[in-house]
Amino acid sequence: MLAKRKMKSNELAERIGLTTVNLSLLKTGKIKAIRLSSLEAICKVLECQPGDILEFRED
Repeated sequence: MLAKRKMKSNELAERIGLTTVNLSLLKTGKIKAIRLSSLEAICKVLECQPGDILEFRED
């Protein structure tokens, strides 16, 4: 979605109020949970639905 919106990760992080490190951890799947408020902010900025950016993976 970042590429579709022609946006860099650091711009998204700034606009949603996350550090670039935390956003990077989200993008790489190195964390197991996300606050709904963070997910909502990401979806608002990227103008998308959660299903557009999330993927289920069994451990």
